Amino acid sequence: MTRKFDFLVIGSGIAGISFALKAAPYGKVALLCKTTLDESNTSYAQGGIASVMYEPDNFQKHIDDTLIAGDGHCDIAAVEKVICNAPTQIEELLKWGVDFDKTEEGLFDLHREGGHSEHRILHHKDNTGFEIQQSLNEQVSNHPNIEIFENYFAIEILTQHHLGEIVTQHSSNIQCYGAYVLNQQSNHIHTFLAKATLLATGGIGSVYATTTNPGIATGDGIAMAHRARAVIQDMEFVQFHPTALYHPGERPTYLITEAIRGYGAVLRCKDGREFMQKYDERGSLAPRDIVARAIDNEMKIRGHEFVYLDVTHKDAEETKEHFPNIYKKCLELGIDITKDMIPVSPTQHYLCGGIVVDLNGKTSINQLYAAGECSRTGLHGANRLASNSLLEAIVYADLAVKDAVPTIEKVEFNELIPAWDDEGTKLPEEMVLITHSFREVEQIMSTYVGIVRSNLRLKRAMSRLEIIYRETEDLFDRSVVSREICELRNVISVAYLIIKHALRRKESRGLHYTIDYPKRMRNDS
Repeated sequence: MTRKFDFLVIGSGIAGISFALKAAPYGKVALLCKTTLDESNTSYAQGGIASVMYEPDNFQKHIDDTLIAGDGHCDIAAVEKVICNAPTQIEELLKWGVDFDKTEEGLFDLHREGGHSEHRILHHKDNTGFEIQQSLNEQVSNHPNIEIFENYFAIEILTQHHLGEIVTQHSSNIQCYGAYVLNQQSNHIHTFLAKATLLATGGIGSVYATTTNPGIATGDGIAMAHRARAVIQDMEFVQFHPTALYHPGERPTYLITEAIRGYGAVLRCKDGREFMQKYDERGSLAPRDIVARAIDNEMKIRGHEFVYLDVTHKDAEETKEHFPNIYKKCLELGIDITKDMIPVSPTQHYLCGGIVVDLNGKTSINQLYAAGECSRTGLHGANRLASNSLLEAIVYADLAVKDAVPTIEKVEFNELIPAWDDEGTKLPEEMVLITHSFREVEQIMSTYVGIVRSNLRLKRAMSRLEIIYRETEDLFDRSVVSREICELRNVISVAYLIIKHALRRKESRGLHYTIDYPKRMRNDS
């Protein structure tokens, strides 16, 4: 079956839905959800969304904080564009019904998080992402020009390759025509043709054994773009959140928002001693990369599996008011955060690299855009400043719509795209092999490509991954297509890119720390 839309949106988080809402007045929009409309990385974002709102804060302060956190690797033009557009996009969210917490005086109750010099984090309790997702879902569900496809999984981006043409890496004339999409209920593969396509597929957490991301975060957009020969960059900059709740066996790992450190929580060793002052004068409010490495080092030198986050010195009722979900979650595990310290450890959380886009959200492939965590805008550089990600997603979705709308009248659907060749025999042991290979990739990445790296570890990871890659491609060629085999291919592609880019960087910068090159190069590379 072939379907035609003016805009194809792959992903239903804040980037995908805001793009869909803004594109809908100009044409028909297909919004693809890998599972349901509710399930996205956005829903799991606790802390909030950063924006300059009141004095003494200003754009330059936010820009400077972002550049410092990015460790000399940010695209300054991207930083300025995102931060200066923030208040306008916050107004859009308010119009769509998002409810941010306010003070008794009616002003926004702004939090401060690590790396920020001012209070500028708008939030809704400690589940801001969920609040944003629910508000956007209500808007998009009622829009007559948007058709929502739940349980539809994008398999490949359509380009000239599918017409039998040879597409070379980083070619300037590659064209996106839409995507092949698996209907997971019927197991049929449909051809979605579009005049403009947006990848908004979220994160890559499932590449690692422990992550704060939902299970659907398998790097699909990045992997599809890579196979379509798009430019991918900065994959070595994988952010590990310093304070995920230590509760072995739970997946995704429960995030303890950085806002709780901005609120006054302090990191301590098991003996109760503070340790962050040894690593950074900002203490527990240092940027995430510094805090994560500090915790990792303390755990290794002491032989511990976690450290503590202590908020017991704060007013108990105020703590419960600000962080009701964290309080409830910990209480279920027998931890009263108003009386007990919280066991935490670093866990994979966010990717700062991805599909390279320009200042309009355009990828290197014509008519293909990317926004949100799957994209590399240059905002985050080598390390994301807390709560800049939701902001980046909505700003770039807005920029992409404004760039795409004037072009679609000139674009025609490519009627020559063939239907998916669905020949093959599904092997009885396929699921067993897929599950085993998936676990192998997770262990390889967590063991060798974590917070601290080395050339030896990275090369070992690459050699192990190459074996799994060859086995998986053989299985893919002989099997009926399923979401599971496609996700495995995608996590392998993402893992390969992370290792490849990490081996290429001969320095330690931001989130990439290697014992072979412990110093940062003076100039950006």
